[in-house]
Amino acid sequence: MKEIVETIARSIVDHPEQVEVTEEVGQKSIRIKLSVAEEDMGQVIGKQGRIARAIRTVVKAAATKAGKKAIVDIKS
Repeated sequence: MKEIVETIARSIVDHPEQVEVTEEVGQKSIRIKLSVAEEDMGQVIGKQGRIARAIRTVVKAAATKAGKKAIVDIKS
């Protein structure tokens, strides 16, 4: 799931080299932390949070298939 978030984020930001994704896997959950450049935050969040919501939906679908719960945190 880390790769999914990283691919999506790198394709929509202006500074793909500053995209960092970390993944913490627990027994029943996966926490993914996405960090982007300060000026790219708007592109990752999108209008009214639509891009961020879409990223979270894709990750949750993949996590459900793996039998886990997914949490995506976005920070600059």
